[in-house]
Amino acid sequence: MQLRYNVRLYPTPGQRQVLARVFGCARTVFNDGLRMRREARENGLPYISDGDLSKQVITRAKKTPERAWLGEVSAVVLQQALADLNIAYRNFFASITGKRKGLKLAPPRFRSKRDRRQAIRFTRNARFTVTAGGRLRLPKIGDVPVRWSRSLPAEPSSVTVIKDSAGRYFASFVVETGDEPLPETVAEVGIDLGLTHFAVLSDGRKIDNPRFLRRAERRLKKAQQALSRKAKGSANRKKAVVKVARAHAQVADARRDFAHKLSTQIIRDNQAVMVEDLAVKGLARTKLAKSVHDAGWGQFTAMLAYKAARYGRTLVRIDRWFPSSKLCSACGSVTESMPLNARSWTCPCGAAHDRDVNAAINILAAGRAERLNACGGTVRPAA
Repeated sequence: MQLRYNVRLYPTPGQRQVLARVFGCARTVFNDGLRMRREARENGLPYISDGDLSKQVITRAKKTPERAWLGEVSAVVLQQALADLNIAYRNFFASITGKRKGLKLAPPRFRSKRDRRQAIRFTRNARFTVTAGGRLRLPKIGDVPVRWSRSLPAEPSSVTVIKDSAGRYFASFVVETGDEPLPETVAEVGIDLGLTHFAVLSDGRKIDNPRFLRRAERRLKKAQQALSRKAKGSANRKKAVVKVARAHAQVADARRDFAHKLSTQIIRDNQAVMVEDLAVKGLARTKLAKSVHDAGWGQFTAMLAYKAARYGRTLVRIDRWFPSSKLCSACGSVTESMPLNARSWTCPCGAAHDRDVNAAINILAAGRAERLNACGGTVRPAA
């Protein structure tokens, strides 16, 4: 299994200038390759192969006065920029031909120096290393200070240096690791995700919704108002842009940290986890869009999925049309309607239900029914 380990970088002012130059070189090679492919298509010429494109925009371009400065950076960075372009084109072709599932992808677009995220990638061919002192040694850049939160479990196959919109630098290592199964446990849990409570478990526990964006709205509003008052093109406006970006980054980091800690705890405590497959994109087009995005359900369920695969747990996704809220967990009857403001209800059989706890219990039962036993049959027969 391939995992990414992200660490914070603290380059010196000189190294930041060199990194800005490398970002620009990789961006230029990507745009030159995209421009050549577009011109070939417009002129009715055949598709340029990856090898010929590399020769034209890297090898031959270095010998011209206009692109001679491409030789000042590592060639691996330029080759990886072209590799990203080739992958983008393959995904685009697979999307329009139907080989790629999901939404249709647009063709690659030109990269801008004003993009919020700048990134370059070094592979093993670039011979990057982690020094004995804990610094990241990058070719033609130097030893960059790193703040390590944990050690790498194995030798990384590649490292991506990223600069985000807040001006922070990160290194993302790709490491090949094996599965680390946890000791088996008999506990199983169903999870009902919501907005009033972020998650309600089938054992009755309710986890509050942190609402990171709502809590930071006042600070974000002031930062955005200060930005709107700055003159365009001024140095103060650039500082205000960074201030707004840092405020948003703090919200995103807090939400990601919360999702990591909660998903790890649930995976460690339960052998099987059942969760509802919510239509997040559909809910994000309603009047609850801001709250839905603030909750981060998609990020949380994605973490549950890869952690379950790594630690030997089972994750079952329940169909989004399953009537978990309207189904009585005691007798199995389904009510005709269940408005959102009804947080508790009583079934005609006499069972009183908390709406969210009842839904979590039903999700747990449905997940158990969908699992297969050793003979390939369902664990529990359908009702």
